[in-house]
Amino acid sequence: MPFIYHQKVKFRHCDPAGIVFYPRYFEMMNDTVEDFFDTVAGLPFSEMHRDCGIPTAGIEAQFHAPSRLGDALKIALRVTKVGRSSLGLAYDARCGAEQRFTAASTVVFIDGAGRPAAWTDALRARLEEHMKEETSDGA
Repeated sequence: MPFIYHQKVKFRHCDPAGIVFYPRYFEMMNDTVEDFFDTVAGLPFSEMHRDCGIPTAGIEAQFHAPSRLGDALKIALRVTKVGRSSLGLAYDARCGAEQRFTAASTVVFIDGAGRPAAWTDALRARLEEHMKEETSDGA
């Protein structure tokens, strides 16, 4: 199963026409990653950012349909690759059955000096286990 993040579209996400202003989707993706690391990886950002981090190295998105104020989005996050210090992620956001956006990103684990660092053994194991569970579920 992918990791699921629920996001109600709020006034702050919308432009004057009442639809999500596309940069807000990137904030929603970051919120999804933050909850994923807290819930699945066991490393809340409040702890992580004391001496390491996971900045985004690349991101690509496709916007399929507009989202409006009050919509309930379900953002599914999948781990697609665990590298030495990188992590590939895929996003699929829907409102009901309608796809709103899809995206792929790569984050890089960095040390306190801002240099790429290998995932810790424990963190790598949790990330790989989550990816394995997704694959074994037929996803």
